[in-house]
Amino acid sequence: MKQINFRTFALLLITVSFLQSCLKDKCTQTYTLYRPVYKTKQEVWSEIKSKPARAIVNPGKISLFGSTVFLNEIDKGIHVIDNSNPSQPKNISFIEVPGNIDLAVKGNMLYADLFNDLITIDISNPQQVNVLSIKEKVFPHRAFANGFSADTNLVIVDWLRKDTTVTVSCGNGQGQGLFLWDRGFLAVAQNFSSSGASAATKGINGSMARFALRNDYLYTVSNSDLKVFGLQNADQPQQLNTIPVGWGIETIYPFKEELFIGSNNGMFIFSLQNPAAPQKTGSFQHAFACDPVIADDTHAYVTLRSGTTCRGAVANQLDVIDIANLQAPTLLKTYQLTNPHGLSKDGNLLFVCDGKDGLRVYNAANPTNLSLVKHIKGFEAYDVIAWNGNALVVTKTALLQFDYSNQTNISQRSSIAIQR
Repeated sequence: MKQINFRTFALLLITVSFLQSCLKDKCTQTYTLYRPVYKTKQEVWSEIKSKPARAIVNPGKISLFGSTVFLNEIDKGIHVIDNSNPSQPKNISFIEVPGNIDLAVKGNMLYADLFNDLITIDISNPQQVNVLSIKEKVFPHRAFANGFSADTNLVIVDWLRKDTTVTVSCGNGQGQGLFLWDRGFLAVAQNFSSSGASAATKGINGSMARFALRNDYLYTVSNSDLKVFGLQNADQPQQLNTIPVGWGIETIYPFKEELFIGSNNGMFIFSLQNPAAPQKTGSFQHAFACDPVIADDTHAYVTLRSGTTCRGAVANQLDVIDIANLQAPTLLKTYQLTNPHGLSKDGNLLFVCDGKDGLRVYNAANPTNLSLVKHIKGFEAYDVIAWNGNALVVTKTALLQFDYSNQTNISQRSSIAIQR
C-alpha cells in the first residue's frame, strides 16, 4: 500500500464547525480533510476474495439471493450473510471491493462496481469466491466531488482523516462550506445512492439499486444514461448499449417486460421488448426530489423526499401512479410521509422506509385508499426487501428482519447491529 501526494488542490470542506472564540474580530474554523490511500490495481484485484466476516459500519445497497444476503459496505465491499434462519442470521464473510456501491446476483455470479470497473465474481461458494472478469472504465460517471482527480493507475482503498483549525475573520463564511488550499486531499466519492423476480434464479435488489437483472441482461444507470450488458456468457459481461435517459437518474427497477427508472424529477418507463436496446415508452414528471420507484401490474409507487443531495422543495410523500397505459402514466393519489426512502411490495402489502420515522406497512389492496397495518418506530430506515413473509430492512443502526407471514402480528425476527 502506498500514499501518493499530488500538486496543491482547492479542496471542498466536508465538515465545518464554527467555534465561538472571537478575539479582535478573529475566529477559528475547523475543517475535516481526507487524504486518499492508494493501492495498485493488481494489488486490489488480487485481494478480491472471501475474507473473515467484519462488523457492518456503513451499509448501502442490499440484494437477497435464496438464503444469502449480500449487503454493500459503502466504498469497501460486500458482506455475505447466511440467512437460512432469518431469526439467527450469520455474518459469514466479507468480499473486499474498494469503491463498491452497487451489486446484482444471477445464478453463481455476483456483478459489482469497483469505482469505474465492472467485476464478475463466482459465488458458488460464498465463503470462497473467485474473480472471473474485470471490465475496466465502463462506469465513467463514478467520479469525485469538487473536481478531484484520482490517479487512474491506482485505486483508492481508504481515506486518512485530519482535522485542521485555522483563524478566519468573524462573520466570514460562518456556517458555510469554504475552500482551503493544502497538499493533502479532500474528496468525497459520489454515492450513487427491484424486482418482481424469483429469488431462485437471480437476486432481489432493494429499491435504491442502480443495477438490475432481466433474463440474460444486466442493466445499470448512471446520472444520465442506461447501460446494457449481455450475460449470454455469464462470466464475461459484454457492454451492448448506452442509452441516454435524462438527468438526475437515481434508481432502476425491473418488472416483467419493463424497466422503471427513477430520477429526481420524474419516472421513466423503458420497454424490454428488445432487451439489448430498451425503448422509452412513457414517463411521469414530479417535483424535484429524491425518487426510488417500484411497480406491479397496474401501479407504480414512488417515494419523494427532500434531502441535501436532491435539494427537494416538495413535501415528503408517496405517489401512487396508474400505469395501465404505460405510454401515459397518471397520478392517482399522494400520501404525506416524514422522509420516505426505499420501498417494497409483496402481494397486497406495501413496505415504506420512512427515514427517522421507521418502517410503515400498508395494505395496498386499494391503492387509492392505503390502510396502515403497522408502523414500526425506533430506527432510521433506508431500504427494504419484502419476500416470502420476511422483510429485510437496512437501517442506520442495524440490519433488521421482520416476520409478516401473519399480517395481524408483524414482529421482529432478528437484528445485526451496525457499528458506528
